[in-house]
Order: sequence, then structure tokens, then C-alpha cells
Amino acid sequence: MAFAQNDSVSSTIKIKLPTTFKKAALVNEVEIPVQTHKDSTAEKSIDIKAAYWDTTVYNPYKNVVSEFPLNIKFEDSTYASPVSHKKVITSRFGWRWGRPHKGIDIDLVTGDSVVAMLDGIVRFARYSRGHGRTVVVRHYNGLETTYAHLSRIGVKANDTIAKGQYLGKGGNTGNSRGSHLHLVTSYMGESIHPEYLFKFDATNSMRSQDIWVTRKWTRASYHNSRRLSKLALYESKEQALASLEKQRKVYVVRKGDTLSRISRRNNTTITAICRTNKIKRNSTLRIGQKLILEL
Repeated sequence: MAFAQNDSVSSTIKIKLPTTFKKAALVNEVEIPVQTHKDSTAEKSIDIKAAYWDTTVYNPYKNVVSEFPLNIKFEDSTYASPVSHKKVITSRFGWRWGRPHKGIDIDLVTGDSVVAMLDGIVRFARYSRGHGRTVVVRHYNGLETTYAHLSRIGVKANDTIAKGQYLGKGGNTGNSRGSHLHLVTSYMGESIHPEYLFKFDATNSMRSQDIWVTRKWTRASYHNSRRLSKLALYESKEQALASLEKQRKVYVVRKGDTLSRISRRNNTTITAICRTNKIKRNSTLRIGQKLILEL
């Protein structure tokens, strides 16, 4: 198994020197530093199959009510890229075609190998409506990663998986408009914006090893699938709780404004504008009308 960078701890070995020399008393003991890898036995001893373990249902947490903010901790500082080539995101977490898109789409060619981002156990490996051939891996911190639209599944439920291990072949099965990997990251059934947790660049790194997730980062209606949302990373519970005080902006409708134009200019969604102002998507806007925008 490969170890992630910065995942080592140091210790020392003390050696006593012989005291037969006259000057030995000056230095009678030396310490030699020893570099060792972290022992992940404690992490692996966690029984992640103890609760809500269902190998036949895509989301076994449907009746669970989550308490925000959610806390996600990572032992590793890097992850394995799910695809071997440069990661090109063709669609992001957010509102798309009038529906929530609860993951990100990564470009690939049918037949490309897909691997696990982190160590874990396969909870689900079968055909799922909409997602097509799908593999869900539950990791030792409770996070689950979903790999959907596969052309072939190469693992089975209850298999123990190492970071970077083969899961299947990319494809176009299910409700898909072309070959790509639909990647979902979720915790206790709550889909989390993948780019809030991971950097999808050449570094293959986590944004933090201790992340606090507010409701905003689990709701597609707050985001636009065509662009990356402005990230406000919370690395403490205090930061996350403080952010729950919504920042609001009063927008005055101008000539030529539409809900679509207003949403693009203010990095929000039409759905969020309508929900906050209790209007419909086809409502007529009046010049001078004031709209509340939640940013």
C-alpha cells in the first residue's frame, strides 16, 4: 500500500555510550530519530458496516435526519485520482436542467479504468436506476464515494478496497448523455459538493483534513452546475456555525433584467431567488422591484 505524503510520525531510539573513556561523561547518551508510518490499524478497526449497511439500496440513510454542520475528517492528505488521465469536469454539483445534479461529471472514454479514491469497503455494486452500473465505497471516516455510469463493475459488495484499487470501467449506462464518470461524495445520505472536499487538480489533495460542512454545501439549489461556486472552507465548528448567519443582498431590478441574468451576475440560482422571494420562475419582474439574494 502506498502512503500519502505527510502521513508519517517520528520517534527516537536512545543508545547509551560506553563510559570507559574519560570524556564520555560529557555525552553518555544519544538519540537517533526513526521515521515510521502512522499505524492505520485503529482506523481500520472501526466497524463501518455496523449501521446502515445495505448492499441492495443505493441510499440506506433515507430516514436519517442530519444535524449540521457535519464534520468530515481525513487521515490521508491526498487521494487517488478516480481516472488515470487529467481530470476534466464537464458538469458540476448544482442546479441543472431544472433538477439537482448531486455530483460532478468527469470526462472519460468508455473502457477507461476507474479506481477508488480512498481505502474502504464496497457497500453497493450493482445497477441503479438513473446511475446505471454503480459502485459505492464507504470509507473509514464515514464518507461514501459513488462511481456511476460504469460500463463494467469489477468488484462486489463487501470487498475491502485500497486507495487506488480498480473498481470498474467507465461508460455511459443509466441516464447519461455521453461517456463520463458521475462522482458523488456523501455522508449519512447527504450529498456533499465534491469540490468542497477535494481539489480536482494535479495535486490530488484534500482541501483540509478537518472539514465542517454546512447545509449550503449539500443543497444543489445553492449552486450552478456550469461553474464552480465560491468556496468558503470551514475548518472549525465555530467557523461553520458563524456562517449559518446568512449573508443577504438587496438587488434592485433594472431594465432588461431577467431571473437568469440576475442569477448569473450574483453567482446564485433561479431556484434560490424564487424560494427566498416567494415568486415563480415565470413571474414578471418590475423595474425598481427589490429582490433578496442569499449569497
